[in-house]
Order: sequence, then structure tokens, then C-alpha cells
Amino acid sequence: MKQTIHRIQFRDSRKTFPLKSESVDLVLTSPPYPMIEMWDELFFGFSKEIQENFPTDPNLSYERIHIELDKVWKESFRVLKNGGFLVINIGDATRNTSAGFQIYMNHARILQGCNSIGFQSLPGILWRKQTNSPNKFMGSGMLPAGAYVTLEHEHILIFRKSNKRKFVTKAEQFARAQSAFFWEERNLWFTDLWDFKGKKQSLNPLAGRDRSAAYPLELANRIILMYSLKGDVVLDPFWGTGTTTLAAIGNCRNSIGFDLNPGLFQTHFENLSSLGESLNRIVEKRKRDHDLFVQTRQNEGKPLLHFNQNLQTPVVTKQEKFLNLEKIIGLLRNSDEEIVVEYSPLLQTS
Repeated sequence: MKQTIHRIQFRDSRKTFPLKSESVDLVLTSPPYPMIEMWDELFFGFSKEIQENFPTDPNLSYERIHIELDKVWKESFRVLKNGGFLVINIGDATRNTSAGFQIYMNHARILQGCNSIGFQSLPGILWRKQTNSPNKFMGSGMLPAGAYVTLEHEHILIFRKSNKRKFVTKAEQFARAQSAFFWEERNLWFTDLWDFKGKKQSLNPLAGRDRSAAYPLELANRIILMYSLKGDVVLDPFWGTGTTTLAAIGNCRNSIGFDLNPGLFQTHFENLSSLGESLNRIVEKRKRDHDLFVQTRQNEGKPLLHFNQNLQTPVVTKQEKFLNLEKIIGLLRNSDEEIVVEYSPLLQTS
């Protein structure tokens, strides 16, 4: 029986992580976005200089905010194993300040900072967040030379520590084979443009929270499946609404989260039974989606040359033959800061 552990610690992520070096496989997070007004109070608390300089020199305050965030990326580098990934969801910001109206390129500044720390930059993803608001356009309306393009995307930045991860032992190779994704999922996920418009984050227990840099559960699910193995450790230093933890629980990974707000973990992960059922439905949908893909492909006369015994289904490639899906059979709260999850195979085969 597989088991995972999920811990949340209430602390400032800019300080040294209480984790051993090279103990984490994936860092997935979305920090507060610099130069977004809703986060001003938080950033002003980072340092006296940020607040004092903001009215007269907002660009200096912007840089100082990122210097504070750099501390989190440096610690992420330390705790990641060689070959591990850092994935950051970040949006750029437009703002009218004493320096005038301009865009603050948060993604570019984070790229610069992480590269200087020693991360390898990998091809990233644009997450398109289209809005249908009738008042979304900024500037002079219908008149030229005064209107501004509306930002409707965010960035998913992908970094790796050192070179490719190595799978040396038979146990590592087996875990990798069982963590495979379907051929059709690969074709959908490994593109540089993701479009989640119209999809609600119904599983997120804090979806209505005012101060949130949360990404959809689907985004977290994809990243965790793409860049980690079952049993790996996933860290979110800006835990916020707990989306990373939800995705880790649903996909048989261990997780650690850091957040400044005590009590969120206990309050918003209260109904564990309902949570397990909801996450299981997502896993079951993966299987149903694959079954539909198989049916469509067979109707089109296209071959599926391999068979997956674990899921009793044809697959396109040899790499999918050992892919397995697990369902949650138990969630136990060990303490106010820890949950243990137990799993069994989605399909019981002889």
C-alpha cells in the first residue's frame, strides 16, 4: 500500500528552509506578484526601504521586492536535488505610479535572478487567462496613440538544478515507468501555450480568498505529473490556497508547504473524506479520457500497438505499458500541520 505525507509549516519563506540540502524533487509555487496593488501591504512589510521609496522611486522598490524573493529562489536551489525542477507561476504587472504608467516584467526579473543563482532555464509556458470583462481595456478607448494592450496571460517559468535527473536503480526506473503519462496527455501538456479559460477551481478550498496568487488545480496537476515521480517530495514555499498540496495528494506525491497564515491547513482541509472523493474523481476522469481516446483512435483505424495490464487498456507507446493510477483510500490528520494519505491501485488486477 502506497502512502504519502503532507506537511504545512507557518513561516516566512525568505528565511532558511528547515529542510536538508538536496531533499526535494520539485518546487512548484506562485509568489505574490510585485507591483500588484493588493500585495503592497505584504511587500511593504518586507523592508522599510520598500515602503519609503515607493512614492518617489517605485522602480527601486520593485527591484528591492525581487531581491527579497531571490532569497526564496536561493533556498529552493539549495534544497532541490540535482536534476530537480523549480516551476514558478508569475504574472507581469501594469501600474500607474510616479514614474508613469508602465509594465513591470516580473517574469523577466525572476528569470534573471534564478539564472544568476545557478538554475538552468528551460522552455516555459504561457498560461492564457482570457477575461470577458467589458471594461478590461485600458487607456483612451477608441482613440489611437493612448490605449494599452490588455494582459491576458501569465508565465510558467521552468528551471532545473544541474543536469538531467538520473534513474540508476531498478526501483527508480520502476517508479518512473509507473509515473508515465498517456501519449495523448504528452501531446496536450508539452506545448508552450495553455488555455484554462472558463474552468473554475472548484476543488480549491480557498477559491474565494481575496489575497491569492493561486493557479488552477489543473495547472498544478499537469506540472506535478510532468516533472516529478510518484513518491517524490514537492515543495511550495508560498502555500496560499494549498493547490500544490491538493495536486500532490491526488497524484501520489509527498508535499511540504510554507505559509505566513497559521490555521489555514486545519481549517480548509477539514473535510478529508470529501476531499479524497473529489481528487479520486479527477484520477477516474484521466482513465475515462484515455478510454475515449482509444475508442476514437480505433474508429479512425489508427494502431495502438501496446497494452497496459495495470489499467487493462491499449496504449500507443511502449513507455505507457507500466503506467498506473492510484485512488485514495484513506486520509488521516496526524496533527494540525500534517496529513497522511493511503492509496490502492485504481483497478485491481490479478
